[in-house]
Amino acid sequence: MTPQEASISNEKLCGLAPVIPVIVVKDVAHAKPLAEALVAGGLPVLEVTLRTPVALDAIREMATVEGGVVGAGTLLSAADVKAAVEAGAKFGVSPGATDELLDAVEAADLPTLPGVATSTESMRLLARGYTVQKFFPAEANGGAKALKAIGAPLLAAKFCPTGGISMKNVGDYLSLSNTLCVGGSWVAPLDLMEKGDWKAIEELAAEAAALPR
Repeated sequence: MTPQEASISNEKLCGLAPVIPVIVVKDVAHAKPLAEALVAGGLPVLEVTLRTPVALDAIREMATVEGGVVGAGTLLSAADVKAAVEAGAKFGVSPGATDELLDAVEAADLPTLPGVATSTESMRLLARGYTVQKFFPAEANGGAKALKAIGAPLLAAKFCPTGGISMKNVGDYLSLSNTLCVGGSWVAPLDLMEKGDWKAIEELAAEAAALPR
């Protein structure tokens, strides 16, 4: 898959809902009911971060949920890409971008949102053909004001900002013309997962899915 094809795929993914849940799964038993709750609430695109020992197993479980599109976050290396694809990931997300990682996702035909924090990083990705990028960590990098400023001269770049976003500030990002969607963990809180309160998670998802953009 070329970077241009990946960008088209990512734009379609980002168009499915205003929020992509950023999910940390610590118990694989939570994976399927969590995915079902999020999809039922209107958030079909699910990013499972590769930060726990059960993350790949969680992707396998979530990949069986009808209506869901499951991807792997925190891709750092070619080995991560290989493992994610084998687990059933349909897209990838990375905190940054290296040539090794981009080569790997292109070879694996895995649409990926590569992370940027500066205009220089964004320009380098644009030069390689990646027009849809992840702005990370969004709040720590200056928030919506910074993303608006970075995007002003980079008209070809579209973003999925992630990091520190919640219902309190999500509207600031979704109102930007260069923001396709946001990534957020608030729709899949660990405490509700541990309680097995899938209804509450579905309600959080429905609230997020209804956000204007």
